[in-house]
Amino acid sequence: MKQLTLSRVNDLVYRVLTAQGEHVGNLKLINAVWKFKAIGADAQGEVIPGGGPLTHRHNMTFSTLDVAEINTRLNAAD
Repeated sequence: MKQLTLSRVNDLVYRVLTAQGEHVGNLKLINAVWKFKAIGADAQGEVIPGGGPLTHRHNMTFSTLDVAEINTRLNAAD
């Protein structure tokens, strides 16, 4: 997937974006754990929760917002 970046929405939510600016998910702070929520869109542009190019990483958890770790784990080969 290449380099991912984070964009703060608020203290509890960060958007996960590709280098091209595509929104591929959110990191949400839930019970003191950051949980990745994949997101995609269908051909009509309707949002598909749990979909998109990182659907296989949906619900992955992180203890901190370490961008290097997030990139490594979300981009890891299965």
